[in-house]
Amino acid sequence: MSGLQRLFSHMKSAELWSNTARGFCLFLGAFCLTNLAGDIQSPGFDANLWWVDLYGLPYVPTISILLTFSALLLSHGLVPAQSGWRLRATQTVVWVLLLTTIANSAQYYALLYRGTISTSAPVPLSLFVAAALVSVLRMTSRPHTGSRSTTSLPRSLALASCIGLLFPIMQMVLFGNTDYSRPADIAVVPGARAYADGSPSPALSDRVRTACELYRNGTVSKLLFSGGGGDGLVHETESMRRMARSLGVREGDILIDPEGLNTQMTVENSRAVFHTLKTTRVIVVSHFYHLPRLKMAYHRAGTEVWTVPARNPRFVGHPFNIGREVAAFWAYYLRPLRSGSA
Repeated sequence: MSGLQRLFSHMKSAELWSNTARGFCLFLGAFCLTNLAGDIQSPGFDANLWWVDLYGLPYVPTISILLTFSALLLSHGLVPAQSGWRLRATQTVVWVLLLTTIANSAQYYALLYRGTISTSAPVPLSLFVAAALVSVLRMTSRPHTGSRSTTSLPRSLALASCIGLLFPIMQMVLFGNTDYSRPADIAVVPGARAYADGSPSPALSDRVRTACELYRNGTVSKLLFSGGGGDGLVHETESMRRMARSLGVREGDILIDPEGLNTQMTVENSRAVFHTLKTTRVIVVSHFYHLPRLKMAYHRAGTEVWTVPARNPRFVGHPFNIGREVAAFWAYYLRPLRSGSA
């Protein structure tokens, strides 16, 4: 039996509920505070919009709410408040964020109903956050469930770590599978494997085919293919170009970035192209598991993009890619703190 299995086997349902709520307090409080602190060192670092949208409140009220929220949740996760002002303050700020995430969910479904977005996973992350906030309210409304007899800090920390692993996966499944396509000037397509004979791998075909659909239906007028070397003499971008031409894309509407060896280089090189073309309306096409990291990298670089998941009914390789993306997601997230700039 694994350590995680032993952890859950020794907890009763009420204890599991309390520890999970406490673990959520620790994770979201730490995540929120890291975003706020990181934005001081590296402007653009703040990623709190991933879990809550405060609807364009002025900077000072937004920061005040989030700072209060993170401080109270962290303190509640470390030492649950049993009574007094801290308990009441925690409940008040959780109620504010709960109502906000419910409003965010309603806005999401309004966009879905109007056809502004489409998705194969019609559940917003804000709905899960709202459910987690309800569990925190339940924990705080029953002070005895936060006592040492029913909660354990090590177990709560372990559950917070599990939530930390689950968070990027939910971003991939929920955000990554949402199609935000709308009229744009260009679609960027990051590379994937090209075989030795020059043919595109299934992953590369999925991305190029989806981008070509956007071109043919008039959503975009140009395609930018970014990638590195293939298995043989044919470069990934050349394989992409050949496929795009066979699908009806004019040669003059195809742009090539042969130095897009990884996600960060694709972002940096493509932004130079945007500057040359004087374009600000950009779509990025990739697989659902890759899109959250791409969105984050472009946002950190100062460019907002719309994301479109590659159409792909095949499931082969996704578990491995999702697992790899979890590590890459957090590595990209923390990178500005190490380098000192976003």
